[in-house]
Amino acid sequence: MKAKLHSLDGSSAKSVDLPHQFEEAVRGEIIRRAVLSDETKIYQPQGNFYKAGFQTSARYRGRKDDYGSLKNKGQAKLPREVRPKGGAGKVRRLPSSVGGHRAHPPKVESVRVENVNKKEYQKAIRSALAATTKPELAKARGHLFDCELPLVFDNKLESLSKTKEVLAALEKFAGKDLERARNSRKSRSGTRSRKAGTRTAKSLLLVVGGGHILKSGRNIPGVDVVQAEKLRVKDLAPGTHPGRLTLYTENALKKISEVY
Repeated sequence: MKAKLHSLDGSSAKSVDLPHQFEEAVRGEIIRRAVLSDETKIYQPQGNFYKAGFQTSARYRGRKDDYGSLKNKGQAKLPREVRPKGGAGKVRRLPSSVGGHRAHPPKVESVRVENVNKKEYQKAIRSALAATTKPELAKARGHLFDCELPLVFDNKLESLSKTKEVLAALEKFAGKDLERARNSRKSRSGTRSRKAGTRTAKSLLLVVGGGHILKSGRNIPGVDVVQAEKLRVKDLAPGTHPGRLTLYTENALKKISEVY
């Protein structure tokens, strides 16, 4: 499989051979499992101490004629702290009490990570790479473009140190899609937060070997930049939907052929 090699000025003088990884069959069910595995691995583990709220002397004494019983005393018969001479202290242990345990806390023993076998994950990456060569899958995701897929640039793209230079090089091929992502920014519903207060549609993915573009390309709305050896399935198929509009550099193709 071949692809046109583009330069920064938009011209394509020659073509390059794509690695054999791009010839893998597109398997949507494998890609979905791998994306869910990637997303669950970034969850922050949460859980309460299993004895929280129960490290107290409080106990329920409601039987008639029991030592310290509250029956017929005009007080609510709830777990109370044990005091000297059969006295009843404050209510404890209940979720509605001061210092009580939470009603339905996150369980420490719950397993939320979906693990995938190594060979299955490698196959999912190859399948997601092959999906980036299918124009029909990219259009089904909503991408707007007028070029052949996949997009391959020479290594000079990696040396661009300014965002406006990267944007000028990308607008020649995916200007409509970048504008779509720019206009899609909107506030998230519900509680606002500084970290994730807005939502932006996914646009171009830049897979590079390294260089200044790792910083200069990340400020464009909807654009993600990732090194080839750190590529994950969730980058190629956000939301478990394969076919993201993707750009590769020559160095990235070389890394892909070696790593995957």
